[in-house]
Amino acid sequence: MNKALLKLTLASTLLSTSLISTHALAVEGLSANVGLSSNYLWRNVSQSDDGAAISGGIDYASESGFYAGTWASNIDFGDDASYELDLYFGFGGDIGDTGFGYDVGYIYYAYPDSAESDSDNEYNFGEIYGGLSYSYFSISANYGIHNDDGAKWNDSALYISGDAAFEVADGLELAFHVGNYSFDDDYDDGDYTDYGVSLSKNGFTLALSDTDIDNDDMKVVVSYSIDIDL
Repeated sequence: MNKALLKLTLASTLLSTSLISTHALAVEGLSANVGLSSNYLWRNVSQSDDGAAISGGIDYASESGFYAGTWASNIDFGDDASYELDLYFGFGGDIGDTGFGYDVGYIYYAYPDSAESDSDNEYNFGEIYGGLSYSYFSISANYGIHNDDGAKWNDSALYISGDAAFEVADGLELAFHVGNYSFDDDYDDGDYTDYGVSLSKNGFTLALSDTDIDNDDMKVVVSYSIDIDL
């Protein structure tokens, strides 16, 4: 996806064209992505203890608007968990001739080795999401469901975000983001707002982001990513 809506992903090692399938073997709608980033931010909170992250994924998108995929990255929460594996599917397209677009789906965030030494630390969780876009602007909402015992904070959590992206020069995109993460009554003291701005061109991104979380400093992230048709 479109995780894209939510993450500053990442960039990577260059892959030679010899690794890419020939047109005769290509699967229409199938693609891959690889990335490397100086910091893996999710809703502008570091998932890699402010360290570098390598990520990659495979996506399928049909002409009907259906898509599905998987994405993985290294993480560092200071416990057993060493990587994140996401699975998602959804449906998107245009709303008639109005100029509006939509996107709805489900994403599952898995941390397969998070409970190796503590069975209560298994914090896989899921979200349903929906979004609308028009011209340069988009809004989206994610709602938490299907959480394991170690991710009770996610139950009924709501993340709402707004984004805008503009081409300010040939191939140079300027993007703005603001989001709000709110939790149920048991965790409402963790509610926060995040915001950021980025410049992107030819797979490279320079981003500045911050949150209103106490003692959370502004972060500068540099990333590079590539997409590959399979």
